[in-house]
Order: sequence, then C-alpha cells, then structure tokens
Amino acid sequence: MKTRRTVLTALASLTALGVLTACGSGDAALDAAKPEAKKAADGINLSPEQNRVHTPKVDALAAKLPEAVRKRGTLVLGVSATSNPPLAFHATDDKTLIGVEVDLATLVADALGLKPEFNPVSWENLFVGLDSGKYDAVFSNVTVTEERKDKYDFATYRLDDLAFEAKKGSGWTVKGPEDVAGKAIAVGSGTNQEKILVDWSAQNEKAGRQPVDIKYYQNTSDYYLALQSGRIDGYLGPNPVAAYHVLSAGQTEIVGKFSGAGAGLQGKIAATTKKDSGLVAAYAAAIDHVVGNGTYAQVLKRWGLDSEAVTKSEINPPGLPRTKN
Repeated sequence: MKTRRTVLTALASLTALGVLTACGSGDAALDAAKPEAKKAADGINLSPEQNRVHTPKVDALAAKLPEAVRKRGTLVLGVSATSNPPLAFHATDDKTLIGVEVDLATLVADALGLKPEFNPVSWENLFVGLDSGKYDAVFSNVTVTEERKDKYDFATYRLDDLAFEAKKGSGWTVKGPEDVAGKAIAVGSGTNQEKILVDWSAQNEKAGRQPVDIKYYQNTSDYYLALQSGRIDGYLGPNPVAAYHVLSAGQTEIVGKFSGAGAGLQGKIAATTKKDSGLVAAYAAAIDHVVGNGTYAQVLKRWGLDSEAVTKSEINPPGLPRTKN
C-alpha cells in the first residue's frame, strides 16, 4: 500500500504526464477464490465464441481515413492488459480478448472497412504506443482530460461514470465529501477517481471534518478481499467494473455514482489517437454511424452498460480540468 502523502506528491507528476484515467490498475481477478472474469454477470457470454455484433463497411467513412491506413487494411489498436470485466479481458479460454471496449472498437473498424488488430499492453505503454505511432488508436476506458488534449485527439463513445462500492447491506449512501469523512476507501493509483477522492479529503479537512483514509492495493482481488473482511469501508472505481462485480459476485452494492470528471462536468470516454494523426474525424463519423444504425446500442446492452450511452461522438470536448499546481 502507498501512503496518502506519497500519492499527493506523485499525483501532480502523473497528471502532468497525462495518465489520469477512469480505468485503474489491476488484473482480471475479482475474487480470491475464482477469477471473476470467468463468472458471467446476468448471463453475459464469456466464452471465446462471442458472436460479436458487426456492421458493414461504409465507403464514405473509409474515405475519411489517411491513405496509408486505408491501404494497410488494419486498424492497430491498444487496449489495457490490466483492465477488468466488462471493459477488456480474456474469455474462458484465457486467450480470446473480449469486453465492451473490444466490441466497440470492432464496430468502428467494421464501419471503416478495416480489420482490428488488438495489442494488450500495460497502461503506460498505451500512451507510449500512441506517441511512437505504433497504435492508430487506444480503446481502453480513457477519460478526456485537458492535459491529454495537448498530446492526443479524442472521439467520445461512452459516458465516464464512477461508482462507490460497499459491502451488501451497508446502509451507506455517498452523495458528497462529507459521506466519506473518516472512512477507509480504496482507490486505484494514478486514476481520475483517485484525484476526486484526494480532492474530497482535502475539502473535508478544510471543513473541519476527518480526512479520507485512502488505501491502495496491487490488484482488484485485494480490494474486494479488504472490502469483505471489513478492512475498508468502500471502493471507488469505474462504474462498469463495479456494476459487473455487483451482479456477478452478489456480495456488494453500489452506494454512490458520480461523473468521472468531478462535479459540474460529465466525464467522457473516448477513442484516443495521436494529435493531428488525421484519424479522429474518421473515428467520430464511424461512432455516429453505429449509434445511428443501432449496433452501438446492441453492444452496450450485451455488457449491461446502456446507461453510459452517448447520442453522438464529440471530438475533443471539455475534459477533466487541469490540476492546479
């Protein structure tokens, strides 16, 4: 675990590098006894035979691609190797990559007439790959932030919501900073949910309340073990992951839900590409197309994420505000 002092010091550096995101670190194991990725929430298909939703190529959309990408015929995509279900994770064969991010990226590639080529890598290497030109895009629960817009272009495809998860029957509701004062809350390091929790803790101290006792663990399974044993009161993470875990494990409940961009701004998850790569307009147009033809809604529904749907893709919308140094 990391101390709160260490994190406060590191947070400014992480923000400057643009690594704050809705997606925290951790592997696909969400239960100490059995990987939760192998346990379906509400009948979700976790087998390698995904029967994915597809859509036909649209020539007018393909024409928006840079010629080199169009001729290559593939869309080289980065996804986080440490994501949790239902974002991007391995099927029951431990080889096939599945999840809502994979399905949505596949739809975009379909509409552009390209074959998706997925590269699961560590979180920091997603951005290294974008910077070097190795990846055409990252589909990995990336939140739009003002810092990131300096280096990357974004085409939004899902709302960014966070959720507080607590032990079932806790009788606890989180509506604001005062509800977590003095509570032991786990959060992923280097995430925008961490930033929100650190800000809330500071607000509590300024108001004369107890700060938040922020806890850090290595893996998601550790968070849930701590929650069940009573070592922490709650866990703040991406809403899709929390919702999946609540449905599949049946031991926890969501006690609060918030925008990943903090108060006053709805966070957005976006396809991320290197700035001025010439690709973002094609991504946004493809997303708008699959929203319009209904295949986008089919994908969100199969992963239980209907509530995070967007009506159209936005290019470089207002993002998580810059951190004041």
